[in-house]
Amino acid sequence: MFSWLEKSVSTCLGPLKKCAGMDDDHDLEMDDDALIWSNDLGMHSHGEFSFAVAQANAALEDHSQVETGPPATFVGVYDGHGGPNAAIHISNHLFQHLLGQFGNNPLIAAIGSCCLVGVICGGTLYVANLGDSRAVMGCLEGSDKIVAVPLTNDHNAKEQAVRRELRNLHHDDANIVVKKKGVYRVKGIIQVSRAIGDFYLKNPQFALDESFPRFHLTEPLQGPVLSAEPAITTRNLQSNDKFIIFASDGLWEYLTNKEAVEIVHKNPRLGIAKRLLMMAMKKAAKRTKRPYNDIKILPAGGERRKVHDDITIVVIFIDPANASHHEISVRGFDNNVGASNFTF
Repeated sequence: MFSWLEKSVSTCLGPLKKCAGMDDDHDLEMDDDALIWSNDLGMHSHGEFSFAVAQANAALEDHSQVETGPPATFVGVYDGHGGPNAAIHISNHLFQHLLGQFGNNPLIAAIGSCCLVGVICGGTLYVANLGDSRAVMGCLEGSDKIVAVPLTNDHNAKEQAVRRELRNLHHDDANIVVKKKGVYRVKGIIQVSRAIGDFYLKNPQFALDESFPRFHLTEPLQGPVLSAEPAITTRNLQSNDKFIIFASDGLWEYLTNKEAVEIVHKNPRLGIAKRLLMMAMKKAAKRTKRPYNDIKILPAGGERRKVHDDITIVVIFIDPANASHHEISVRGFDNNVGASNFTF
C-alpha cells in the first residue's frame, strides 16, 4: 500500500548513506560528515526535488520542509537566530496555518527566524519572504543558456536599499542602523530587517534588561524596528522556467545566483542540492585556509560555526512529466519521509 513511500525512502537512505550514481570526489568527501543530510531526489506535484542541509550551530537553527500533494507543492526554509525555537515552531505550524489549522503562538522574546516559503499550485508560483533566505529561478534562454532570475530580495542591513528603507521609516532614530566591525546591523544588534519572532525589537513589553547584553537596547524602544510583513511574489510559470533554488543565506554567502543556477543546469539532478552544498563548504574551507577533511570532523558549534553557518538548500525542478500524485512530507535533517496531510 505504501510502495510510493518506500520508493521515496529508497531514493536516499539518510545523511550518511550515498545514493547510487553519486561517486565523484566531493560526494565521497561528504559521506562521513555527520553534520550533512540529504534527500538526493524525490518527487513533488510538479516534478522532482533535491534537498540538503549542513549543520554548524550546536543546535541546528535551520529548519525546512517539502510538502506535496496532488494539487500543489509547499517549500519552507526557516533560518533561525538566537536559538532554534522560532524556526522549529514555524516548521511545526506554518504549513498547518496555511491549511487553516494553526494553534496558539508562544511568546518568544529574543529568538526569531527568517522565513522563505514557496507554493506551486496549478501553473502559478507564489513566494513569500522575510529575511535573507533567497529563492532563485533558473530560466532557459535559447537551447542551452540558463539565466538566474531572483524571486526575492534580501531583507538585510548590508543592502543599501534596506538601510535606506529603515532610515526612511525611522527618521527620528539616528541609531536605527549601526555599523559595527564593518557590518551594518539594525540597532547595532541584528542584520535582518524582517523576521518572525524577535519581539524585543517589536514591542517594549518584551524589552530585555542588561542581564541579556546581546539583546539589550541602550535606549527604550519607541516602536517596532523589525517588520514581520513578507514580500510576496507571484509568477505564472512558463515553459522555460526549469527549476527554483530555495536556500538559507548560508549558501548565498558563498555562491552567486548565477553560479548556483549554472551548477544545477550543468549537472545531474540526483544529489544536486548536495552538490551545491559541497561547493559552498569548499569555499568556506578555502576562506579559512583549511582543507574540508579537517573541517568535517569538527563537532557542531564552536569551531565549526566559525567556518560556516547552517545551510539549507531545496532545488525544485518544474517538470510535470516526473510529478508525484501522492502526499509526501520531508523535513530537513530528518530521515523520515512520511505522508503529508496536504489538502489544499
